[in-house]
Amino acid sequence: MGKNIHFVKVDEKIELAYQFINLNQPTKPILVFLHEGLGSFGQWKDFPIKLCNKLGLDGLIYERYGYGHSTPLQETRTSDYLDIEGNYFLPKVIQELKLDKREIILIGHSDGASIALIYASLFSKQIKYVISIAAHVFNEQISVDSIKRLKKQYQSSDKLKRIFEKYHFNHTDSTFYAFADTITHSDFKNWNIEHYLKNITAPIFAIQGFDDEYGTEIQVDSIITNSKSKYNKKLMIPDCGHSPHIQMTDFIVFQIADFYKSVEQINSGKTIEHEPSAL
Repeated sequence: MGKNIHFVKVDEKIELAYQFINLNQPTKPILVFLHEGLGSFGQWKDFPIKLCNKLGLDGLIYERYGYGHSTPLQETRTSDYLDIEGNYFLPKVIQELKLDKREIILIGHSDGASIALIYASLFSKQIKYVISIAAHVFNEQISVDSIKRLKKQYQSSDKLKRIFEKYHFNHTDSTFYAFADTITHSDFKNWNIEHYLKNITAPIFAIQGFDDEYGTEIQVDSIITNSKSKYNKKLMIPDCGHSPHIQMTDFIVFQIADFYKSVEQINSGKTIEHEPSAL
């Protein structure tokens, strides 16, 4: 991502870093990108700019509280942190950046996809589409086990910490442990946001790798079956892990663009013409 970083103040103690992409289509929907549980600007790589350019739309990326250039976490994270992101922080960002009158397409990865689903439930009229990549809607043991292994790896040498320091700087420990300790805490055992799904009216494109080490296909099935749109689409990808948009960026950009174009054409009454796909 570029170096043109701005900050939005959400309250007296917290500023969040954000970047716009393009910002030349004010009458069209805007893509809002929501990063993973240990994510940042840089960890998106070139996926956001490629997707915005493919769709011809503007984009917004921001780093959540406790991540990257944003204000470091100042308290212990609680098990309802994703609800807080969807109920409080994302609405504040949308409002402060004066995007509350625009249609929004939410693009979320992992924790970010869970936040996207929560927001889409609460502000359904504003959301045009939700692109959910490796979302969680309930706690799954595979996720807990993988994060426990990640925590051991982080503590056993400084290699992983040095990687994360490129993105989270001098608050890497607080960023990492807020994520790892929350997911593996006993309070998180019964975490579940499936009740939000029934209020989502926007079409959802739910994407996941078959080899995702943090979740299984039952997450995708819950999202698709418990939300309302008849245009919901599921994509399970062979030989792919937790980050399809990084592992196979061009393929995922194509798939999202095809989903967008297909639903747009159906709603406009036009004949659907698909481009040839190449994995």
